Amino acid sequence: MLPRPYLWKLSFAAKTNVSQGRTKGLPIPAPTGQQALTFDRVQAATARLAGIVHRTPLLTSRTLDARCGGTVCLKAEPFQRSGSFKFRGAYNRLSLLDADERAKGIVAYSSGNHGAAVALAASLLGIGAVVVVPETGSPAKLAAIEGYGAEIRRYDPATERREEVAAALAEARSLTLIRPFDDYDVMAGQGSVGVELAEQAGELDLVLVPVGGGGLAAGVGTAVKALLPGAAMIGVEPARADDTSRSLRAGRRVSLDAVDTIADGLRALTPGELTFPINQRQLDDVVTVPDAAIVDAMLFCFARLKVVVEPSGAVPLAALLCGAVRASGRRVGVVLSGGNIDPADFAFLQAGGR
Repeated sequence: MLPRPYLWKLSFAAKTNVSQGRTKGLPIPAPTGQQALTFDRVQAATARLAGIVHRTPLLTSRTLDARCGGTVCLKAEPFQRSGSFKFRGAYNRLSLLDADERAKGIVAYSSGNHGAAVALAASLLGIGAVVVVPETGSPAKLAAIEGYGAEIRRYDPATERREEVAAALAEARSLTLIRPFDDYDVMAGQGSVGVELAEQAGELDLVLVPVGGGGLAAGVGTAVKALLPGAAMIGVEPARADDTSRSLRAGRRVSLDAVDTIADGLRALTPGELTFPINQRQLDDVVTVPDAAIVDAMLFCFARLKVVVEPSGAVPLAALLCGAVRASGRRVGVVLSGGNIDPADFAFLQAGGR
């Protein structure tokens, strides 16, 4: 059994995403008209975000290149506003609200990074925000959400479903619901990561991205397939949260009964309804990594790059370091998606805790 301070994550892992649906093998209709994620939509989002989001750096390491046998370019989203890529999608979505929607306010549900991103974006745009969070959530992430000025609504994952709590608030208070990944404008904002990566890194053979609900993979994949058509898109999941990997093998969305991983941002039980068909087309492969490899990747980033990366953000690098993906003789882009982790949790993991 895992000792404190990481016990809150186990409690959350056993109960999270109860409301994502248990309908196994649910067919997904293809989007039509404006209800689609296109490269034009990603380009428009990238232009909209110019001067608002940070153009995060591309990091390299000769030690990493030597260890992997290739050239590795790390897109460092821990340096993004709110500490993760999520700010891109949140700001893009909120900036498209009309005057009436802005006046009424918004509601989001999130275990951490999406909530913080929505809270910050809402603050910058002068929009009132409510964020539905689990009582078992990371204290550091919940404090960040509140610190950005959002109203917190806690729920009990054992007895409540976060989507239903948020939907009830939206109806009662006429708020606009901002979903964490199943929204084309959120995905388009995340796609700006891929646009920047292509501009900064040039030609790549592989691009590795973490996969949870699938919004980041969908957005980055849309940009990469347009700008770097020779690059293969590889999704990476924790071994014990492999819903997308299983779904791609099955050719349809399937649900896990439970997940158990330190990567708290990648604990989806089921791929997103909108994100899955996009990733089904764009991902060339999905690989999985154990939690021990994720911690090793976090330690590498801290020791060699002097960058703190949260478990979810380190998952793609873990795939390279543990050999799940081979980089020999290749140019590889890796998205380090975020750096929001409580210092006590980080210290605990680096000391050998699991």
